[in-house]
Amino acid sequence: MDLDLLKLRYFAAVAEHRHFGRAAEELYIAQPVLSRQIRALEQELGCALLTRTTRSVQLTPAGEQLREEARGVFATVDSAVRRVLEAGRGVERLVVAFAPGLHVSDAVRAFTATHAGVEIQLLRLHWWEQTAPLRDGRADVGVLRRPFDDASLRTVDLGAEAKVACMPATHPLARRRSLTAADLEGETILDAHARRTSSLEEKFELIAAGYGIAMVPSTVAESYSRPDLVHLPVTDSVPVETCVVVSQDRRERRVLDFVEIAAATLREQPPRLAAVD
Repeated sequence: MDLDLLKLRYFAAVAEHRHFGRAAEELYIAQPVLSRQIRALEQELGCALLTRTTRSVQLTPAGEQLREEARGVFATVDSAVRRVLEAGRGVERLVVAFAPGLHVSDAVRAFTATHAGVEIQLLRLHWWEQTAPLRDGRADVGVLRRPFDDASLRTVDLGAEAKVACMPATHPLARRRSLTAADLEGETILDAHARRTSSLEEKFELIAAGYGIAMVPSTVAESYSRPDLVHLPVTDSVPVETCVVVSQDRRERRVLDFVEIAAATLREQPPRLAAVD
């Protein structure tokens, strides 16, 4: 079946506001029209997306799933439209995504030295995104840290970086020069299981406030250096691998050129990737 993008956008507005009236105002349509469109979408899909009461609108499990799927669909469509418009205007653009703490400026400078006509945009990734912008088209190339799902992706390994323990400067371990995993036994480790945070800034604020310790890549620690925090190497921690990543179906010359140039500037002797003319 063909999914109607207009109905999907209507559903996304209702899912965002949890209210038909406010969603209708945002969409500049009448509320009865919106209600009919959502019911038509439910009939087309063959399942209920919303649970309606006189006071609220709640998502069913199917509705929650569709809301998550819709984000990727809209991002993919918007990216495709952007690329079509750029091609029509004769614009060449490359969007480079990068994980927090990783630096891509050397690669960008080296690339623009030989590709002056390509406009570079940078996209700083959130910790929960990883490869999503490469899959939905928001980014052309990514400089990422493992682990991530590399299905349908091509990767060029760049190397690895050590993890460090980030703790308050007042912590009893803060005067040590290095640590081992055994030294951290009994400590509260702020990870996704212990306490989910929305940003690195939030995590470091919690650490500084004494809520625990975090294990972070060394480049992240360097990028967020502050006087009330201490970063100590953990000598027996497993290094974090870094790599350049592209979708397997991306064969444009400028994309593959950036991968090779990025690998050449961030590590030695990168493997070549074949382009399709």
